[in-house]
Amino acid sequence: MRTANDLMAELSLVVHRTFPDRDFSDPVDLQTRVFADLGLASIELVVLAEHLDAHFGRRLPFGTFLKGLRDRGAADLTLAELVAFLQHHVG
Repeated sequence: MRTANDLMAELSLVVHRTFPDRDFSDPVDLQTRVFADLGLASIELVVLAEHLDAHFGRRLPFGTFLKGLRDRGAADLTLAELVAFLQHHVG
């Protein structure tokens, strides 16, 4: 089973591969926010989701995950939430 640290490392790798021209020089940790801190736009999150599907070799239910965040009023997504989602689905 992958640990949160393992998944954070894989997530970081996929982010850097997906957006090679972006400068993510600020420290990144589990509290880093996808939109406010990384500066991703919502369409870029969709692209990232597709790359994570490819990386993990399976279709992950990102639509359901993101709908749940919207339903609870979340305006942003932390890497901790994304890692927890990945741990649940690819653990």
